Amino acid sequence: MKQKLMSMLEERKEEMIRIRRYLHEHPELSFQEEKTAQYIMDFYKGKEVDIQANVGNGYGVVVTINGGKPGKTIALRADFDALPITEETGLPFQSKNEGVMHACAHDGHTAYLLVLADCLIQLKDEIPGTVKIIHQHAEEVPPGGANSIVESGVLNDVDNIFGIHLLPMHPAGVVGYHSGYSMAGRAYLKVEIQGRGGHGSSPHKANDAIVAGAYFVTAAQTIVSRRLNPFDMGVITIGSFDGKGTFNVIRDHVTLEGDIRYMSNETKEIMETELRRIAAGIEAEFGVRCELTFTPDYPPLYNDPDVTAFVKKCLENANDPDIQEVVEYPMLSPSDDFAYYLEQIPGCYFYVGCTPKGVEQPYFNHHPKFDIDEDALLVAAKAVGYVVCAYYGLDS
Repeated sequence: MKQKLMSMLEERKEEMIRIRRYLHEHPELSFQEEKTAQYIMDFYKGKEVDIQANVGNGYGVVVTINGGKPGKTIALRADFDALPITEETGLPFQSKNEGVMHACAHDGHTAYLLVLADCLIQLKDEIPGTVKIIHQHAEEVPPGGANSIVESGVLNDVDNIFGIHLLPMHPAGVVGYHSGYSMAGRAYLKVEIQGRGGHGSSPHKANDAIVAGAYFVTAAQTIVSRRLNPFDMGVITIGSFDGKGTFNVIRDHVTLEGDIRYMSNETKEIMETELRRIAAGIEAEFGVRCELTFTPDYPPLYNDPDVTAFVKKCLENANDPDIQEVVEYPMLSPSDDFAYYLEQIPGCYFYVGCTPKGVEQPYFNHHPKFDIDEDALLVAAKAVGYVVCAYYGLDS
């Protein structure tokens, strides 16, 4: 089956590219992907599969491929939402939806998995088990789609789960992996500081919210440098400081918003505790009121070591010219709600290089000029296909 599957994927490479380009032209934001979900369901229409629509808290689609024999159940996931970014690539298939762009390769994820799934459907009689295809909505915006799909119960019978992300950290042909904690958890921070306004000439008659906010920004940076174990990963970014006013007026109120990243839940607890301690100290020092909101978004992503070792081995043994190298990646500070699946189901989320040909310094995901080498679509399909074949012992 492995040889048949790989041949089928090679023959349908151009179809993957066509699908990717169509999706790239017609992106939809998280929780608004109605037409994309319909496109996905139309693709499976008339095929021998079970289709569940509107799974979770949005437009999630779960397709079940029942094999010819009983056995274990695995899940394969691809996300399909886009970002609120105005595209600047100049591609002939550039986004037609102003201000919306597939800048994180979710169009590529969906394209490869649609074709791979269709090939598995055609070969399903040879599969000793069940394959569930998760086309997931709303990865980009908390609370995301993954956790709601888990909570729906449609994956309760899944033994292991796999997924990939296209990243321009290597050229197409390079597949990366990392065992254990692999991608950061993320939390949203908001701080409202209420002081007392006044005239710029009379600061003694006011409690300056801007000064208090500035102290909070500076003090928050000491959490990573002085409160975390140096071997633990943590990031505190204050990305918004809303204190605009008039040059000679002391502001009575400012709002700060920030992005918190961590590689373990223990680190998250330390960071939240310290941020609240700093807020309390700012209140005491400046006579202001601080209201702090700390909202965890996605947990750290943990790749099961045994499953990851299995993925690494089967890719290294692929002996396929399209998979040129298998490399170990470092821990990555971005987040992905695939982490919710891995909290419940042992699995592996790995990476496929997609740096455009001839580009030494590619634009990274979420940039308005982000693009991929479309050869990576076949690499992704083959990599996941090899994992499926090895999982079910279909290596001949």
